[in-house]
Amino acid sequence: MGEVFQVLIVEDDFRVAEITRQFVEKVDGFRVIETVKTGEEALQSLHDSRRLPDLILLDVYIPDVQGLELFWKIRHDYRMIDVIMMTAAKEVTTIKEALSGGIFDYMVKPVDFSRFKQTLEQYYDQRMMTLTSKETMEQEEIDLLTRFSTERSPAATVELQHDLPKGIDRLTLNKIKNIMGNHREDGLTAVQVGIQIGASRSTARRYLEYLVSVKELLAEQKYGDVGRPERRYLVK
Repeated sequence: MGEVFQVLIVEDDFRVAEITRQFVEKVDGFRVIETVKTGEEALQSLHDSRRLPDLILLDVYIPDVQGLELFWKIRHDYRMIDVIMMTAAKEVTTIKEALSGGIFDYMVKPVDFSRFKQTLEQYYDQRMMTLTSKETMEQEEIDLLTRFSTERSPAATVELQHDLPKGIDRLTLNKIKNIMGNHREDGLTAVQVGIQIGASRSTARRYLEYLVSVKELLAEQKYGDVGRPERRYLVK
């Protein structure tokens, strides 16, 4: 995996902070650059940083911060940094305010690793789309970024997501379906798909094999130039 996104963790509980750091390090394409305990430390870190983080994992309950005060300060001064809330706060008013501020996701503690990993992989895929995209984007590409689907209502989409196996995200799955649909004649390998979605070969293969299992794709074993077998996937 090429691009590595830098992560800042803002968490006052050192045990939770360490667990979160370990979670991040288990996901390809992410690296924790620092962990801070207070709002003051977070702002100082951002001020002194030679390279700003791409993503902040932020708790609502920070000792020297009132509510979402730190979140809005970051939003105002560092608009290009993405934020994922990781907090025990379940109040609807807090969730609505955070969502209105454009957070990427809101996860309630204790956070399950599979849920955490799914969010980071989805974040990686979306960021890679914007990094490698053309100067303009078509509606279909924008829909992938905004997680919009014309096929189902939001409630139905959530319900459908629960039917997917662990490690399979609906957004990434639809993206791969679109890519495969554009290569109906020759098909693609997991390596080629991984490059197009900005993910590892193993991640791409997991999705491709799932599509084979539900009979949406076919898989053929072919041999490369040096006789090494490779699995090529085609639309059924």
